[in-house]
Amino acid sequence: MRSTLIGLILLIVAVANLEAREAKKYDAETFYDTTSISGASFSHDETRLLITTDKSGVFNVYEQAIEGGKPKMLTESTTDSIIGRGWFPDDDRFLYSADQGGNELNHIYVRYPDGGVKDLTPGEKLKAAFAGWSGDDTKFYIQTNERDQQAFDIYEYDGETFERKMIFQNPGGFYPGAISRDGRWMALAKIISNANDDIFLFDIMHPDKELKLVTPHEGDISYGIQQFTPDNKELYYTSNEASEFERLWSYNMKTGKKKLILESEWDISYCDFSKNARYRITSVNADARTQISIYDLKIIKYVELPDIPDGDITGLNISPSGKYLAFYINSDVAPSNLYILYLQSGGPYRCLTSSLSPKIDVLDLVESEVIRYSSNDGFKIPALLYKPQQASQGKVPALVFVHGGPGGQTRVGYNALRQFLVNQGYAVLAVNNRGSSGYGKTFFHMDDKKHGDVDLKDCVYGRKYLEGLDWVDGERIGIIGGSYGGYMVAAALAFEPEAFNLGINIFGVTNWVRTLKNIPPWWAAARDSLYAELGDPATDEERLRKISPLFHASNIVKPLLVVQGKNDPRVLKIESDEIVEAVKKNDVPVEYVVFDDEGHGFRKKANRITAAKAYAKFLERYLK
Repeated sequence: MRSTLIGLILLIVAVANLEAREAKKYDAETFYDTTSISGASFSHDETRLLITTDKSGVFNVYEQAIEGGKPKMLTESTTDSIIGRGWFPDDDRFLYSADQGGNELNHIYVRYPDGGVKDLTPGEKLKAAFAGWSGDDTKFYIQTNERDQQAFDIYEYDGETFERKMIFQNPGGFYPGAISRDGRWMALAKIISNANDDIFLFDIMHPDKELKLVTPHEGDISYGIQQFTPDNKELYYTSNEASEFERLWSYNMKTGKKKLILESEWDISYCDFSKNARYRITSVNADARTQISIYDLKIIKYVELPDIPDGDITGLNISPSGKYLAFYINSDVAPSNLYILYLQSGGPYRCLTSSLSPKIDVLDLVESEVIRYSSNDGFKIPALLYKPQQASQGKVPALVFVHGGPGGQTRVGYNALRQFLVNQGYAVLAVNNRGSSGYGKTFFHMDDKKHGDVDLKDCVYGRKYLEGLDWVDGERIGIIGGSYGGYMVAAALAFEPEAFNLGINIFGVTNWVRTLKNIPPWWAAARDSLYAELGDPATDEERLRKISPLFHASNIVKPLLVVQGKNDPRVLKIESDEIVEAVKKNDVPVEYVVFDDEGHGFRKKANRITAAKAYAKFLERYLK
């Protein structure tokens, strides 16, 4: 009895101390001292993993021993980001991709164990991507638009000599997808609109044969290629046919019959098979979280994973032998860390990395709350709410945070920018406005050709929701966003000029007419989808001008910060130049930060730090 009472007293004291604890504030350098990590390709002897991190300040390729220890740096770029694509199956060569200053014109390179490098896709103004290995590991595939900037062809490369041959010449309008392990079939996606797709089969062995339509249908139905089964007998794909959400289906290559494999109350977002054909991996996008399942096809049951740390499991890769499982765990308060698990025995597991800056106490970070709030018409909008620890001492200023897209989604998980802003004392409401993915096809299409209207109202009512919280200062609320979110910032200041106290536009569109007329050529297959959602500038220019903030910049009366990459192929620098000059004419505070070595988004840690400092100073000056 006495020990129970003492334990209860100690618990009460601990809780009181936690509540009284004042969060430490960290500068931008500390937050971006955190390391971003991706990739988990197993070496041929299954002793190492090929990973990509920005540990050096620029993304480079490293090898990480599965037994632990510090990763070994394999590439040493100080300028362009290098992204590892995987080890060769039988030796220590590996493939990687890199563009030039963020221009998105990626080439594929092979790196030899002695450090030598060979560009497998030489040339100018081409974009290439690695497309996987053949089933027998003797060949690999690369897609490139070198022949026609608007169409990606597929080449088969010999794994030793790198001699290549074209196995699919794209007539245009197709996205090459999965290739069967026997090298016979290729799945092709054809985008009809942003609500309608088709899947075709191409017979690699008989290239003169007519493409076979896998998905004959009427009306608007989305279809997404996933993977061929290891025995080459079926193609797995996702579709929202007769459903609000994406379900997983199979198509029998011999009979043409389709079968429903898996469904959920949310979208099935991914499916793949292990190299040894024993396991099927699927993921579900469940209310902004990732739910992973591993199905053992040999014993016909799901694999039970051990009691691993809290967070979303992402980036799974099963070793070729099936012995190991590599994966990442990510949460609001923990950036992605790489784990290795002995799969066949159900454990043990070990964490191989420590991504969070050692200077940051995890208790100073904040977990988000998944909430719903009412928009102007009463419709419920999903969002993530971050409450800064400073809110326990008084009302705090706030920011409405808008994701990219259109059609993106703000998800639960570590985000250095959001955590930095919250740590500085700002409440953050990360909205998933109408048109966001992950909430069903009806929700996804609610903003079609209604941009700058229904989606903007959702953001404005996000402010109203924040004003109703007793710990938020309703007089000090701004809006921030990147890419499409940057457009929403400019739209808010131009079309709802009194709704927010300021705006931070990061790589955002301000002139839809120019943007849609200058779609990068490698987006040609998706052009009709963009036009279906936003409008065709050839026939809908008047409406596009109406929703473009640049043409209404005279309305902007609140402070604006604009961030732009000089090499951005999506949002051309001239757009940001023009909106900045237009707002200056209003005698309104406007700040402009241009990065000469970035494209659409940040690839260099130093630039993220510079930008974060600019955000903090701007907010301190005009919101705090």
